[in-house]
Amino acid sequence: MSNRGLTWLHALTANGNVADGYTPSVQVVDGTIGDQRARYIAVVTDEHNAFPRARHGEVGLLEGWNLAKAIRDVVDQDKHSVNKTAIVAVIDVPSQAYGRREEAYGIHQALAAAANAYATARRAGHPVIGLIVGKAMSGGFLAHGYQANRLIALDDEGCMVHAMGKASAARITLRSVAELEKLAATIPPMAYDIQNYSTLGLLWKKVAVQNAEAPNAQDVDDIAGMLALALDDIVKDTNRDLSGRLHSENRSASLVVRQQMAKVW
Repeated sequence: MSNRGLTWLHALTANGNVADGYTPSVQVVDGTIGDQRARYIAVVTDEHNAFPRARHGEVGLLEGWNLAKAIRDVVDQDKHSVNKTAIVAVIDVPSQAYGRREEAYGIHQALAAAANAYATARRAGHPVIGLIVGKAMSGGFLAHGYQANRLIALDDEGCMVHAMGKASAARITLRSVAELEKLAATIPPMAYDIQNYSTLGLLWKKVAVQNAEAPNAQDVDDIAGMLALALDDIVKDTNRDLSGRLHSENRSASLVVRQQMAKVW
C-alpha cells in the first residue's frame, strides 16, 4: 500500500490544522501557500474502511462524497470573500473502488460529486492545484485532482498516470502486460510513466525531488515553492476553465482540430 499521499500531505502542512468531520480515508488539512490560505486534501489508505475495495487508497463511495464535502465547505465559507482559499489535491490514487456494492450504491454519483465540487470551486475563483506524488489512475484521478487549474507532478518513476491499470488494460485489449509495455514505448498515450504523460500537454510542471517516498527539507521547500508559483500563475490568469491546457507546446494539433470543428459546427 502506498502512503505517498499522506506523507506529502504531512510534509507540506506541518504547521496546518487538521479539519475534523471527514472519513479517515480523506485527510483534510488547512494550511497556507505562502501567505495564502489553502486547504490540502488527500485520499489515503484505510485498512479499516467499511468498503474493502477502498482500503488501499482507492476513491470509493465514502471518499467521493467526503471529497465533495471538503471542497464545498470551503466554497460556502468563502462565498462572500474576495480572497478565495486555494485548494491543493495531493494525488496518490491507484483507481476508483471496483465492487458490486460500490456500483449498487452509486459510485458514479459519488465520484461525479467530487469532480463537480472541484470544478465548482475553480469556477467560483478558488485556485485549484493538483499535485501528483504517486499514482493518478482512472476514475480516482478524475474525481480527485483532474479538475485543477494547474497540474504538477513529481518527476519520479513512482508517479504514473493512466485511464486503466496495466492488468485491466491487458485483459480489455486481449494482450499481455509485456505487449502493452512494448507498445507504450512508441505510443505515449499508452504509457504510464510521468515523462510520457507530460508530452500530452496536460501537466503544468514536473519537479525533480531527491526522495519522493520520504521527502527531505529541500524537497518540501522545492514543492512548496512550485505551489506558490502555480498559485501566482492561476491568479494572473483570467480564465477559470481548463482551456490553458490546450496552449502548451504539445497541443498544437488539438487546437487545429478544434478550430476545424468550430468552422463546421
